[in-house]
Amino acid sequence: MTSSDPPTPSVSFREALWFWVKLGFISFGGPAGQISIMHQTLVVERGWLSEKRFLHALNYCMLLPGPEAQQLATYLGWLMHKTTGGILAGVLFVLPSLVLITVLSGLYVAYGQLAWMAALFASIKPAVVAIVIQAVHRVGKRALHGRFMWLLASLSFVAMWSGLVPFPVILLSAAGLALAFKRHVQTESTNATHAVGAASPSESSALINDHTPLPEHARFQTRRFVWVVLTGLLLWALPMGLLWWLWGPSNTLLDMGGFFSKAAWMTFGGAYAVLPYVYQGAVESFQWLSGPQMMDGLALGESTPGPLIMVVTFVGFLGGHAQPVLQGDGQMLSGVLGALVATWFTFLPSFVFILAGGPMVEMTHNQWRFTVPLSGITAAVVGVMLNLAVFFVYHVGWPQGVSGPLDWGAAALTMAWLMVLFRFKWSVLNVVFSAAALGLMYHLLRTVWLGF
Repeated sequence: MTSSDPPTPSVSFREALWFWVKLGFISFGGPAGQISIMHQTLVVERGWLSEKRFLHALNYCMLLPGPEAQQLATYLGWLMHKTTGGILAGVLFVLPSLVLITVLSGLYVAYGQLAWMAALFASIKPAVVAIVIQAVHRVGKRALHGRFMWLLASLSFVAMWSGLVPFPVILLSAAGLALAFKRHVQTESTNATHAVGAASPSESSALINDHTPLPEHARFQTRRFVWVVLTGLLLWALPMGLLWWLWGPSNTLLDMGGFFSKAAWMTFGGAYAVLPYVYQGAVESFQWLSGPQMMDGLALGESTPGPLIMVVTFVGFLGGHAQPVLQGDGQMLSGVLGALVATWFTFLPSFVFILAGGPMVEMTHNQWRFTVPLSGITAAVVGVMLNLAVFFVYHVGWPQGVSGPLDWGAAALTMAWLMVLFRFKWSVLNVVFSAAALGLMYHLLRTVWLGF
């Protein structure tokens, strides 16, 4: 920052830290719901970031392999509070889910699928559907400024739903179309800015907006970039070397480190895009768990806070438990080590991508060669989120497939949660906790009072 630059507005580190802690416990609904929570809190309610700054960060994260919501949390934490803020935001986003899934995995291998756990998940799933639908509505209302943006979102949805077009191709195509029709994009964005300018003060009053001077830590420096990349490589190599040294060149945890390192680079399009690869490796090649167990793990990942890719924690635990590196009574501890290894190697690249690439992204503000294609990507993201919402609706409403009957109970609960979200403006936290309480009460009613 030069001496002529005004002081950079600052966000309270303590307030931000508390938000990241809370987010880790309430981040249900997959990436759409998680991004919606961050947008509602950081942009709309607290005014820490402007709409454009938030979407600029989101677009970059959508281009990367890995869990986009966790990467967005890391990016925003880094932007507000340097490397420390980024690491804390990214870790706290995952940590509650890691602990919860590890504990539930231990209960799963010890007792099988617990009845109260199944009731809890069944009750939360309709709430998750409602949260995702609300997220699509909220983001779409802000990102789709005109007919061209609506067209890009529609094409993106159709491409994702067909399953014929890879996720990176969808985003790159949207960026290319936006560049080809940049006049339409710029005109629609300008009209939208004028239309909401008076009603939405976030652009001008946000602590960090497009006119905020770039902080020193967000300026690109070659030396800093190289340092981050080398540190990331070291944090990958040291655990791999330790696993080799402790248990030799052929052991379950070392296999997991290599496998999930490769899987981390294949997560374009979210967790569902990489699940076939994880299934093939974990179930068929390494035989860490069975197919039905993998499905139980997916249900666990969908029904707990945190990224959907946290299913790898469940896979790691069951693999470590089934093929333990510790003999005797060390099966459970081997499972915990497997969960930690799978999670570490899955998420490590995401931190490197953000901390190394963030400064380059921050240099592209207000440059149409970057903002126009990123606007196209934003529209495509809405279509991707809508596809995820439809996916959830299908699997929650028709658990036995489209040929089976509609689950009227789940449908009624979904409509009820949509009403309290849209009409009564309940927070996501209240919805999730209420859904969990409802599920547990239903389980107690059946088992304790009715006796079945």
